Amino acid sequence: MNKILLIVQREYLSRVKKKSFLLTTFLVPLFFIGLYVGTFLLTQKSFEDSKALVYVLDQTDSVQQQLTTNERITYAKSNTELQEQLKEVKEKGDKTSLLIIPEDFFQTRKIEFLSSGKPNIKIQSEIENELEKILLAHAYKELNIDADKIKNINTQVSTSAKEITESGDTKDSDTRIAMGIAMGLSILIYLSLFLYGAQVMRGIIEEKSSRIVEVIISSVKPFQLMMGKIIGIGLVGITQFVLWIVLSFTLFTVATNTLINKEDLQNQMLEQANVENAELSSSSALAMDIQTALNGVNVAELLICFFLFFLLGYMLYSALFAAVGSAVDSETEANQFTMPITMPLLLAYLLSFGVLINDPHGSIATWLSFIPLTSPIAMLVRIPFGVPTWQIIVSFLLLVGGFLVTTWAAARIYRVGILMYGKKASFKELIKWFNYKD
Repeated sequence: MNKILLIVQREYLSRVKKKSFLLTTFLVPLFFIGLYVGTFLLTQKSFEDSKALVYVLDQTDSVQQQLTTNERITYAKSNTELQEQLKEVKEKGDKTSLLIIPEDFFQTRKIEFLSSGKPNIKIQSEIENELEKILLAHAYKELNIDADKIKNINTQVSTSAKEITESGDTKDSDTRIAMGIAMGLSILIYLSLFLYGAQVMRGIIEEKSSRIVEVIISSVKPFQLMMGKIIGIGLVGITQFVLWIVLSFTLFTVATNTLINKEDLQNQMLEQANVENAELSSSSALAMDIQTALNGVNVAELLICFFLFFLLGYMLYSALFAAVGSAVDSETEANQFTMPITMPLLLAYLLSFGVLINDPHGSIATWLSFIPLTSPIAMLVRIPFGVPTWQIIVSFLLLVGGFLVTTWAAARIYRVGILMYGKKASFKELIKWFNYKD
C-alpha cells in the first residue's frame, strides 16, 4: 500500500508542477471570462455602431408622425426635394437612409428604403416592424376596434410545473432546467473521462519508451504501478476541476462588477430575447423562475452522485487505457485499441442529447444507466429528472463490480505488456497475455 501511495505522490507532484498544467489551469478560466467580456463589449459596440438616421419622405402625411425614434433609429422628416435628399444621404454614408412612404401605402403596403450602400438588415427589419404596427392600428380603426383594448389582452400562459414525490407530496419541477443540467454533465463527464484516461495511457507509453518503467518495476509490482498512476492522475484532474470552479467564479464576479455595466447587460439580454413585455421579462422575474426551477433539483444528491460516478468511471476507463498503453510503443499504435474501448462512452454521450433526455425513464435509458461502461454518463444525465434511489444504488454497485473486474483484467494484460518491446500487439496477443500465469 505504501508503494502505491509513493507512486500516487510521484504522479501527482510531477504533473501539477508542469508548466502545461499551470498554464492550462489558469488560462482556461481566463479564456472563458475573456470570451464572456469580449462578447458583451463587441455586442455593445455593434449596437452603438448601428445607430442610424432615417429621413422619412411621407406622402400619406400620417405615417411619419407615428414612427417612434429609439436608441438605434432616429427618424427625421425630409423637407427637401428628392434629388437633394438622395445626394445628402449619399454624402453622409451608410448610417443615413431615406424611407419613402407612397401615398397608397395602406393599400399596397409597399415602401422604398434607400441607402448609400447595402442596407442594414436589422435597421430594415425594425422599420418594417414599426410600419406593420401602424398598418395594424389603421386596420383596427377601419373596423372600429379599440386597439388599446386588444393590446391589454394578455394571452401568455405561465405553467407552474410540479411533480408528485414517492411520499405523495408535490415539489417544483422544471424540465428545461433538468435538460440543461443533464447536457452539461454529459459533456463534462465525457471530456473528463476521455482526457484524463488518455493521460494515463500517454504517461505509460512515455515511461515504457524511455525504459524508466524497468527500473520502477524492479521495486514495485505492475499492479501497484498501474493503480498508483490511475489514482495520481485522477487527483490531478480533481485538483484542476476545483481550481477551474474557484477561478471561474472569482473572475466572473470581478468581471461582472468592474468591466460590465449591469444595466447594459440587462438591456442586451432583453434585446437579444426580443421580448416586448419588460415587466414579465425583467431579470428579477427571470431569476425567480430559475431559482424556483432549481428548487426542484436535489443539488446535494447531484453533487454526491457526480463525484462517485465520475471517480469510478474514471478509474474504470483509466484501467483500460493503462492496459492499452502497456501494449503499444507509441500513441499511433494505440488508436486501434482506444477506439473499441471508448465506443460505449461515445454511444452514451451521443444518446444523452436525444434518447436519454427525451425519455429518461425508458428502458433504453434505464439499461444504459446500469451497464458499467455507459452508466457514468447515462445515470448522471437521468438524475436531474428524478431517479428512484434503488436504481442509483444498483447502478453504483454494478459500476463498482465493473471497475473491479475491468481493473483485474487490465492488470493481467498490463503486467506482461509493460515489459514487451518491439512486438506489435494485436487483440489475439492481448488475449494470450491475459491468459499468462503469474
